[in-house]
Amino acid sequence: MSQMSDAHDMLFRTLADPTRRALFERLCREGERTVGALTARAGVSQPVVSKHLGILKQAGLVRDRHEGRHTYYSAQLGALAPLVDWTREMAGFWQSRFDDLEDLLKRMDQ
Repeated sequence: MSQMSDAHDMLFRTLADPTRRALFERLCREGERTVGALTARAGVSQPVVSKHLGILKQAGLVRDRHEGRHTYYSAQLGALAPLVDWTREMAGFWQSRFDDLEDLLKRMDQ
């Protein structure tokens, strides 16, 4: 398996988890947050949030910044590029299939 494929797989696996996806979405919407701020509304404990943030960081989806005793996390939207590319590719694939089906149905009606 290629490195590119491994990176894509990691991105999809990382975002497949609903807790990680929710944390990433919050960071996208709300901007940079501390672990404490993220834990307050996560519905899970701080150690669980920290574990998920570590996985998000490993996948390149978040970046951390240390300031004093606090660690701030921010979303890295550029890391979604493989997902956007894959979605675009799949949309093109299915659009082509539907166009072929439409052509076939038109020929059958004649």
